[in-house]
Amino acid sequence: MHHTLIVANRTAATPVLLQEIDRRAEFRRTAFTLLVPDATPSNWRLEDAVNTLRDAAAGINGTRPTWVDGIANASEDPFEAVKSAVETGEYDDIVVSTLPSRTSVWLKRDLPRRVEALGLPVAVITPATSHGFSLFAKGPGSYESGR
Repeated sequence: MHHTLIVANRTAATPVLLQEIDRRAEFRRTAFTLLVPDATPSNWRLEDAVNTLRDAAAGINGTRPTWVDGIANASEDPFEAVKSAVETGEYDDIVVSTLPSRTSVWLKRDLPRRVEALGLPVAVITPATSHGFSLFAKGPGSYESGR
């Protein structure tokens, strides 16, 4: 079974990420692990985010088998959280879900390129900008490398 690490924080329930989860789960049997590098906000629960991703992986009818779990990390450095997860788990690829470049601290810190150095294919998912398209070149809300 394919295993994808999803790195997200405030974007864990955005439609573009949920659509990507659905697409990947429909394409092949995939286990997903949601990593939230900074799980400190008091109004946020890992269990809620995992359930949302599980619903997306189950498909529109909710009948597709799903394998979704989560890791909450109190690290202030998202790269170190990803590196630790990759070192302790067995993943085939990584999806980084982040805010658009105008507001994303992760993109300003070049997180996707740093994560690529870990040796796994990386896809970056961003919500559409206010103009209806992503700043990344692979279409609305996505960018892929390492394939």
